[in-house]
Amino acid sequence: MHNVIVNAHARRVKKIVAAMEERFREHGVQYRIFPTRQAGDAETFARSLSEAGEREFIVTGGDGTLNEVISGLADPGVCTVGLVPAGTGNDFAASLQIPHGIRALDLILDRTPQPVDYIECGGRRSINIVGTGIDVEILRRCAGMRFGTNKGKYFRSLVATLAHYRGTKLLVTVNGETKEYFALIAAVCNGRQLGGGIPLCPVAKADDGRLELVVVDSPKRRRIPFELLRLMRGKLLERPITHHIPCSQATISSPDGPIFVQYDGEIGQTQTLDARLVSGKLKMYRG
Repeated sequence: MHNVIVNAHARRVKKIVAAMEERFREHGVQYRIFPTRQAGDAETFARSLSEAGEREFIVTGGDGTLNEVISGLADPGVCTVGLVPAGTGNDFAASLQIPHGIRALDLILDRTPQPVDYIECGGRRSINIVGTGIDVEILRRCAGMRFGTNKGKYFRSLVATLAHYRGTKLLVTVNGETKEYFALIAAVCNGRQLGGGIPLCPVAKADDGRLELVVVDSPKRRRIPFELLRLMRGKLLERPITHHIPCSQATISSPDGPIFVQYDGEIGQTQTLDARLVSGKLKMYRG
């Protein structure tokens, strides 16, 4: 039985779900559809279903919906997750080379799921990238905007953040060593990209049994736009202001108090981000 958790607010989702149902019937596959109505529904569905013994899940939505499902699973190690990308960013789908829309269902129906890594974050999980910094400030501003398209709100948030953001004082512990940074961004990466295609860590692989810590020193304010351009081109790891450290665990905190954190684009607040690798315990269908 495939339990299909659908972000009912995702773009083109009605057409995608209709095509999925037709494909299921053609293959004689049993399924149930669980549409979300508000934030948190996908996590609730995943938790209640997995606690009841369900093991097969399909996520129809974007990175946020996938994050909720992964976070809600009672035991990811006994579950299989398929992804039909239908969100705005679909960043983790790019890391696994999953095509958009209904074509992704062919992977689920025709292929064998493969083990992938994920990140435990002290009560929460992340499958793609977790971290703090300028990306979180952009998302927070974007979430506070009431009008406009997602892309329009994101662009306005980016412009406003560039005008005001200076950096964040952080304490980062990795591989037994603690350092203080005044950072533009600090992130622990399982996937390669965030923000709808921004290649923060092009070398990251979701099935290689390691995480990639990326900390970028905050440059002078006038240099921030130029460094962000290098980020957009996938060149930030080559910059001297970037610290790239492969690891299996990293903690990030601030001496100034709690920090806002993004978990695959979902915003939270914590005293300390403790990101720990869980290697190969989750099975997913991939390209």
